[in-house]
Formats: sequence, structure tokens, C-alpha cells
Amino acid sequence: MLSKPRTYFLFIIVLSQFAGTSLWFAGNAVISEIQKESGAVSAANLTSFVQFGFITGTLIFAVLTVADRFKPSLLFFLSSCAAAVANASIVFVAKDLVWISALRFATGFFLAGIYPVGMKIAADWFPQKLGNALGFLVGALVLGTAFPHLLKSQLNLISWRKLMLFTSLLAFAGGFLLYLTVPSKPLVTKNKFEPKAFLLLFRSKNFRSAAFGYFGHMWELYTFWTFLPLILHLYNKNGHDVNSSLWSFLVIAAGCAGCIIGGIISKRMGSKRVAFISMVTSFFCCVAAPLSFALVQPLFLFFLFIWGTTVVSDSPQFSTLVAQSTIQQYKGTALTIVTSIGFFITIVSIQLLNSLINYGEKSLWILAPGPFFGLLALARWKNKTLP
Repeated sequence: MLSKPRTYFLFIIVLSQFAGTSLWFAGNAVISEIQKESGAVSAANLTSFVQFGFITGTLIFAVLTVADRFKPSLLFFLSSCAAAVANASIVFVAKDLVWISALRFATGFFLAGIYPVGMKIAADWFPQKLGNALGFLVGALVLGTAFPHLLKSQLNLISWRKLMLFTSLLAFAGGFLLYLTVPSKPLVTKNKFEPKAFLLLFRSKNFRSAAFGYFGHMWELYTFWTFLPLILHLYNKNGHDVNSSLWSFLVIAAGCAGCIIGGIISKRMGSKRVAFISMVTSFFCCVAAPLSFALVQPLFLFFLFIWGTTVVSDSPQFSTLVAQSTIQQYKGTALTIVTSIGFFITIVSIQLLNSLINYGEKSLWILAPGPFFGLLALARWKNKTLP
């Protein structure tokens, strides 16, 4: 098994990551159908329950240093199974808001064993080309996030219940495939439970720089993704006719290409520069967003493509900088705790924009502070080798 080409491992990790993360926005893609059966539930709240679950899961995983103490491929598989069950169970309790909320929370909780653990596996196998590897890996997450919107655009051919079951089956298959084909590398050390490990990580200036840059990026990212269908709906109020589900898929999926291209370029330019260019571009998109509603349809959609491409293309590079700024034996914990805090920030920005969205497109300016402060933090990251 260990003699197989590493490019083969990357392909499997990427495919499994795509399958698992398709659960993330599965509920949001069919929110209108769920509303018909369960009553009022907003996309913002549905996303927040997933984020709360993810934060709880990553926080527990980080405190217990789970990703650095147990076999990552097995952890990925078990988490995929549990998340798939939680997601599929919604079809049986669609009339009960409490159960829907609890199951979305559970889905998010077990996604903590998929996304950051997938990055840990990639970091183990591709330490010298991590920016490139994570570019493909986060690209898979982006495509997995967009995928339910594509399925929803075809809901005249497939029911929302079948969509939920299909994404669950996909997640299970992805976890099983990774467990069977990608071996876990031996642990660097026999790590013991160290409750203070994630606090010690922040003593590094470079780690703080990369982490706070990532936090600024997260303020913008998931809020943009969550409200993208509503952005398209607001644009349609001006007399346009854009298929919000299809274009939500296309705009979010554009970020997959951004991550992959950024990863490839990072081999020559370095992760910091790629992250900087991406964040500067998405910052100006935030600033220009309210003005873009005056554009004709082709230019408006092109603007969203630029935003969708750059809003996430810095993500794998920030994760690379985080991994490069911490000690080897706690790399998985570092990625997990930074991800956990980042997703807590998404809840704040999602709920804030949700409370302001009635003011129309000008409320999108609330996204701009994230990349602005992220750029200030990124500027402090210095190229140096860890002792």
C-alpha cells in the first residue's frame, strides 16, 4: 500500500473530501421544501446550526488532540458515517423543527472529523507541497458545498428527500474509500492527552498571524455562500431572471478552480503571496458589492464569478501557513483549533448580515472588515524555519 504513488493518495483524499462536505449545505439547498413541511426556518439559522455543531466538534477534537492521537483515516471514515446518518435522518423528521436543528448540529459536529482531518492527512503525505495539495483539497470542499445547489436546480427531476439520502450515501462512500485506500502515516510521537496544547500554539507570532488572517477570511466566506441565493433574488427584483440555484452552484464552484489554481501557483509564488492577492481581490468585491446590482446581467454574473473565485482561494494557503507555523506533533490540533475559531466567527457574521439584510444590498458592506483585518494580520507573517 505504501508503495503506491502519492498523487494517487491525493486524488482519493480530494474525492472523499468532496463527498463528505456535500453534507454541509445539503439542508440549505432544499430550505424552501423543508419550510413547506416544518414551518419557518431560515437558511441563516440552518447554516448556523451546522456551524455550531462543527465548532463544538472541532473544539472537542482540539482539546483532546484527537487528530494527532488516533488513526486519521479511521477517524475520517467514522465521522463520515455518523454525519451521513444525521443528514439522512432529516427526511424522517421534516415536520419537527427541533429535530431538524439537532440533526443539522450533529451533521456539523461530525464534519469536524472530515474537513480538518482531511487536511491533516494531506499535510502528512505532502509536507513539501502542502499549498498545492490543500488547494486541491479545499477545492473539493468548495465543490462539495456547491453540489447540493446543482441538485436543487434539478428538483423537478429529484425530490428533496432523495437529495438528502443521496448526499448521505455519497459521504459514506467517500469515507469508506479513503479508509480502504489511503494509509495513515505513523505518528511522529506517542502523543498523550495535553489539554493546554492548543493554547501553547498561539505563542508563535507566525501562527498568530496565519490564524488571524484565516479568521478575517472566514468572516466573509460562509456568509457570502449562505446569502448568495438571496443576493441573486435581490438582483432579480430589478427585473432580471437568474436561476438562483444553478448560479449559486456555478459561483460557489468557481472557488474550486480558484483554490486549485492558487495551489499550483503557490509552488512558485509562495502561500503568503497567493493568500494576499486573493484577499485583496475579495475585499474590493465586498466594497463593490452594493454597486454591482446596477450592472447588466452578464457583468453582474461575471462580478460574482470573480468574488466566488477569490473569496475562498486564500483558504488553503492560510491553512498551509498555519501548518508551517506549528510544531509537527500538534499539526492536526493546530489546524483543528484554527478551523474551530474560524467557524465560530462565521456564525457571528451570518447572524449579523441576517439582521441587516432588510436594508438591501448595502448591508453587504458588513463583509468588508473581515478581509481588511485579515490582510493586516497576514502582513505580519515572516518566512522562517521553525526551530
